Amino acid sequence: MAFSTNNGGFNRRRGYRGGSSSLAEINIVPLVDVVLVLLIIFMVTAHVMEFGMEVDVPKTKSRKDTAEILPVINVTRSGDLFLADKPINIHDIGVEIQKRFGTQKAAYLRADKQTPWETVAQVVSALHESKLDIRLVTQPVEDAGRRKK
Repeated sequence: MAFSTNNGGFNRRRGYRGGSSSLAEINIVPLVDVVLVLLIIFMVTAHVMEFGMEVDVPKTKSRKDTAEILPVINVTRSGDLFLADKPINIHDIGVEIQKRFGTQKAAYLRADKQTPWETVAQVVSALHESKLDIRLVTQPVEDAGRRKK
């Protein structure tokens, strides 16, 4: 910020001097610098906020909202398995969940709708052998009223 150094027009010998006023302008260069730095930070970190893998889950009529944080096992169309976005072997599912997530008693199973049922059944069986409850991830069917909006 820029200011005048003449004490607002005050002179010791003559008192207040008329006709001269202080210069008080806001310097916006630092403000622009900060905004540009924040914009760059946002642009760099924006792709990090998108997480997960693309899995097209089947649609169902009923839905249940849950706020539980559980391990997620993803099954892709080709039958590849991922635990928390890291590849995993089907025989190591129970051991890896216990190692990574401690004493979890349940896990989400998210499978692409084009995944062969045999692969999904094998994952369900492996989770059951590990004494884990299975929660399936689905997508609710859109209502006719929701589509109009």
